[in-house]
Amino acid sequence: MQAIAAYGLWGVLPLLFVAMAPAGPFEIVAWRIVFALVFCAVLLAALRSWGRTAALFRQRRVMAVMALAAGLIVVNWTVYVAATTSGHTIEAALGYFINPLVTIALGVFILRERLRPAQWIAVGISVVAVVVIAVGYGQVPWISLSLAVSFGLYGLVKKRVGGVVDAVSGLTIETVWLTPAAVGALVVIGVTGVGGGVTFASEGWVHALIMIGAGPATAVPLLLFASSARRLTLSTLGLTQYLTPVMQLVVGVWLQHEAMSSARWFGFGIVWLALVLLTVDTFVATRRTAAVRGLRPAPNVRS
Repeated sequence: MQAIAAYGLWGVLPLLFVAMAPAGPFEIVAWRIVFALVFCAVLLAALRSWGRTAALFRQRRVMAVMALAAGLIVVNWTVYVAATTSGHTIEAALGYFINPLVTIALGVFILRERLRPAQWIAVGISVVAVVVIAVGYGQVPWISLSLAVSFGLYGLVKKRVGGVVDAVSGLTIETVWLTPAAVGALVVIGVTGVGGGVTFASEGWVHALIMIGAGPATAVPLLLFASSARRLTLSTLGLTQYLTPVMQLVVGVWLQHEAMSSARWFGFGIVWLALVLLTVDTFVATRRTAAVRGLRPAPNVRS
């Protein structure tokens, strides 16, 4: 249930960002960073976890890795918010459908992992899908590719410190790195009036509360995901992750009334074919591994 809640919340985030109008994407991302840090500080105080997080701040390697992770996630957030507030939620959904396949490709080319034949076929099919969508759309789906690659690289970087940094500490450190830039962006937006200026204090208390809600909306799904990841098998978690782009697609097509041409449906269909193949292969490989472990003789114990 926690995994479903996490991916479900991520799936409806476009509605929250649209509700923040007339705030522009840069202002939304900036307040998202600031209020996420405030939320994490409150949470650390409630959990009495300041000591654990403070210890991580003294580890140079951890801080360097988290700085890189922060840079990648702010790119992801900015592209995503800009897409969902400008009528490109469907392209954002495609990015998260492609993300598992990009993650596999990164594993091959960066971590030198070996793929099973079905995984190679799934990656190849996804490349064909991107080409089909690009031809039908008339241009390369940069939003989708940017989201898939930035989040894939983010996961790869976080994997380097996954056993050391917990979810709350990780988000705290990332937002600490990003907050100076976020505050600077708000100052620039306020002074120059870019994108309509800073709207936080000028659109009423309901609008301000929605902006503040971006903090918990950022942190809560991450914490639910981290908790579920410790309890669920990788294959179950992998299936659940498709809930987010499915809900984004529903939001884009039926609630935001974005155009969905036949070429787009065909391209999405090819991506879904690749994901079905990947899912089936994962299940088969998992069951085969479990069977082999079950048949393996127990080691002799000598007194």
